[in-house]
Amino acid sequence: MVETVKTFPTAVIVQQGRVLDFIDGATQRVETPEEYVRQEIAKSLVREYGYPKSDIAVEFTLRLGSRKPRADLVIFLGGEAHQQENAYVIVECKEQRVKSADRKEGVGQLQSYMAASPNAVYGMWTNGVERFCYRKVEMSGTVRFEEIPDLPTFGKTGDEAERPRFDQLKPASSDALLFAFRRCHNYIAGNQGLQKPQAFWELLKLIFCKIHDERNSAEVEFFAAANERTNMNGQLKVKKRIEELFSAVKDDYTAIFQANDVIALNPPVLAYIVSQLQMYSLLESDVDVKGHAYEEIVGSNLRGDRGEFFTPRNICEMAVKMLDPVEGLTILDPACGTGGFLISAMNHVIEKIRFIEIDKWKGDLARAESKITARIAKFAGSSIVGLDFNPELVKATKMNMVMNNDGAGGLYQANSLASPATWEEKLRERNLINNVDLIFTNPPFGSKIPIDDPAILEKYDLGHSWTYNREQDTWTMNSAVQKSQPPEILFIERCVKFLKPGTGRAAMVLPDGILGSPGLGYVREWILKNTRVLASVDLHPDTFQPNVSVQTSVLIVERKTDAQISLEEAAGRANEYSVFMAVADHVGHDKRGNRTYVRDEKGNEIVEEVDETVKEYVEGRPVYKMQKTLKKVVDDNTLQIAQAFRKWLSEQN
Repeated sequence: MVETVKTFPTAVIVQQGRVLDFIDGATQRVETPEEYVRQEIAKSLVREYGYPKSDIAVEFTLRLGSRKPRADLVIFLGGEAHQQENAYVIVECKEQRVKSADRKEGVGQLQSYMAASPNAVYGMWTNGVERFCYRKVEMSGTVRFEEIPDLPTFGKTGDEAERPRFDQLKPASSDALLFAFRRCHNYIAGNQGLQKPQAFWELLKLIFCKIHDERNSAEVEFFAAANERTNMNGQLKVKKRIEELFSAVKDDYTAIFQANDVIALNPPVLAYIVSQLQMYSLLESDVDVKGHAYEEIVGSNLRGDRGEFFTPRNICEMAVKMLDPVEGLTILDPACGTGGFLISAMNHVIEKIRFIEIDKWKGDLARAESKITARIAKFAGSSIVGLDFNPELVKATKMNMVMNNDGAGGLYQANSLASPATWEEKLRERNLINNVDLIFTNPPFGSKIPIDDPAILEKYDLGHSWTYNREQDTWTMNSAVQKSQPPEILFIERCVKFLKPGTGRAAMVLPDGILGSPGLGYVREWILKNTRVLASVDLHPDTFQPNVSVQTSVLIVERKTDAQISLEEAAGRANEYSVFMAVADHVGHDKRGNRTYVRDEKGNEIVEEVDETVKEYVEGRPVYKMQKTLKKVVDDNTLQIAQAFRKWLSEQN
């Protein structure tokens, strides 16, 4: 058993039920649903829009006649005193149950605050799902409020933001993208008359268009200006631009979209969705930010009845860090779901590529960038392979891969357990059997989805019946085929047969019954005969909550060669060796899916100062800067387990 020890830098203690205010870094506010929205928007105003914290006030008291309400967030004119006459942007945040049409707390409340502040030009109202931005216009003594797609970034005017430039697009931070995806998905479902799964596919089409625009357009085409959103002619202009982008997307991704596919959204709905996504750079947004947003929206629409449940990102990253993939290796997930393992593996290698090239070019990003891009394209296009039986999941996974550096070309809809002869030609040409370097997978579990096709079962040792000899404590395979087998048992054998003999390694999420049930001793005997077990990591019971309750472990094995197997058979015993074992008893969330944080002995949450890399543009060129920020310490020991395994592995050689 490996015991892990946590060490942290100088930390701030946050009292239970409180959250540290992002703007001043000191005030501890009551942790409510509304406060969650406010803190996320505050992060967005600083990190994405570029406003200095010193120009932002939280819960600023305004004067409205005899009333003194407090505005959630007020941005003041640069460097000016925090006084009502200097208010430039006012933001009102609500919890999700408060709607924009609410008489007391809806957009009317925001507009009354703007009207009472003489120099307030812009405002935003949001509940995390709905979001409305306004510009105050005064003409002939009357005040009106124009709805606009977005607030201007720091130092820019609203007019400059009508058609964004690529260097103005902002990487999404924290949960901003999650809010945007959720908002768009709900808006399509509510205003287009579509069921939520249909709304998801329409949103997916637009995300593809957005990424295509970022990758290929000379200037931004994925946008809806304020004056286009409010009239039919403008909405039709937006529709025409997006349809042209989608036509190019269909040409590029023929495996995902049919030639006759169309964007089935009415022009007003389409213009709204475009306005909600246009300010972000999806390609430059952090992998975790995109992953969290995408997995939530996919999970709520595509979670099926085939034993599918999506692997938490920290478990994917733990497994990937344990096996430490590099360029030149073939990486496979034969039950890829939405691509969590493949994306973690791909980005692990990409970070290595980025580090090597930046170091090679002595920090000259301009010279390194093209080399990085070329190496990434070659690696992602040739080394990443994913299979899944669910065609909708394959489409969703391709979307996820495209959004995360693009390894979509290696994804196939196929039954991984069937004979390779039944696979499509391009997949057969991959020649995967005996040729894969690394496998990361979480196969579908369950007796409710048994494999009962004799043509499949007879191809597997583990598809046959086995007899136990109590005296010799051995199992013998019989010629008879079982009536059925849970898929995860056959997946073990198929994964091992995919691996290169002698060097190929696999990390598999498996139900604990396989590792401990007396009736499945033959499965364990088969594993020990054909592989060297490198590690077994027992996962916390809450790992896959709140979606499913299942006790699992991550098993890491290395395939033996035929010669190694023959030698052990001739000797009548297996060679002895050490196995790394650990318990992931802290996985960063509870059974309800709520994030859990490290606490002190009094139950208060601990906050630490961390360095973050931020990408900014200076005169059109990318510049990376370091900034310090305070973050709660997530109660998760999976990274320490991966580090301990790498250290242990290096000591075995």
